[in-house]
Amino acid sequence: MRALTAIFAAIIFSHMLYAQEDTTLEAQLQAIAQTHHGHVTLFAHDLKSGKTAAMNADTPAPTASVIKLTVLFEALKQIQEGKAHFDDRLTLTKENQVEGSGVFMFFDTPQTFTLKDVLTMMVIVSDNTATNLAIDHLGLKNIDDRIQWLGLKNTWLYKKVSLPPVGPMPADQKQFGLGKTTAREMAEVMERFATCNLNAPGNVAKPTADDEKLCDAAMHMLKNQFYRNSIPRYLETLDSTEGESKIANKTGALDKVRNDVGVVFAKNGPVIISMFTYENEDESWTPDNQAEVLMAKLAHTIVDRWE
Repeated sequence: MRALTAIFAAIIFSHMLYAQEDTTLEAQLQAIAQTHHGHVTLFAHDLKSGKTAAMNADTPAPTASVIKLTVLFEALKQIQEGKAHFDDRLTLTKENQVEGSGVFMFFDTPQTFTLKDVLTMMVIVSDNTATNLAIDHLGLKNIDDRIQWLGLKNTWLYKKVSLPPVGPMPADQKQFGLGKTTAREMAEVMERFATCNLNAPGNVAKPTADDEKLCDAAMHMLKNQFYRNSIPRYLETLDSTEGESKIANKTGALDKVRNDVGVVFAKNGPVIISMFTYENEDESWTPDNQAEVLMAKLAHTIVDRWE
């Protein structure tokens, strides 16, 4: 009898999960994505209703700078555990300046910054040098161990930014570069920031007051993220330089890669949107890059449908 009850419960649960999938929205998103010259993966989750939409959501994709979200999460955890502090002092030297996005590579050295300064630069302007300072302070292995702790099976930070890998690497590192992930897994990371869930998987304890302060700091960084041509493009309703945005996101870009992962605080509640495009034909670095516009259209369609 117990076995039959368990089976019946499992069937009901599976139907409940299936019912959460918004197949009408998925069809709309597929139609938009078919116009793109490249690969598209997507996962979206309406946190209030539980509805989801997915396209190739479990296909591993290059992260570019989106992987910096895992660095930020590890920083919050180490601060929560007393192993690090926002006011820890990190030294910028000529030797640890690297090229790419950000401004730290232009600074005179040596200079000292707090861990919070470094994380802020890593998120807001996707500063590569700041990211490497944070990785050195937190530990690359610790970040990857945390990714595993979160239960993410297809997410990995292989190395520091704009530097060659060190030591033995997984065979797929050359394929993905800095890091790999899936749309679904990176949506889980963003959801943790949006809901202030710093717990171990399966732990449903409410965040403490100290946890809330950490999450508020992280969300403030993400809401002020500088690159706003994708998820925020058609959804931004105010000048984010004059008031806090209702959209928190982290982008990632390479010549053939454009990604954006964020949370939109819509009228009906938070909506997580995680999008990755790669092997794109359009390699231009303009605001109207095809993938940037595509992701903006997808994000607008998702929020419009669920509102």
